[in-house]
Amino acid sequence: AVPRTRILATGGASHNKKILQVLSDVFNAPVYTIDTANSACLGSAYRAIHGLVAETNVSLADVVKLAPEPRLAVTPAAGAEEV
Repeated sequence: AVPRTRILATGGASHNKKILQVLSDVFNAPVYTIDTANSACLGSAYRAIHGLVAETNVSLADVVKLAPEPRLAVTPAAGAEEV
């Protein structure tokens, strides 16, 4: 089974619950946030780590497991999928 979609929000807007709620309602998915500085660089950093360990056949999913655990910020409002 395919896991349900979830959204990971970072950066300044991730501190605005109203924006996060709109994202959650539009995509009918929970929104998670992580508290990390320079989050815009985070994806690139994990890709770089993955490149460094490429010869060891470590998957990107295993590299990303090193990331801080996301925190659930909001879930879709009841009936949002109908709108």
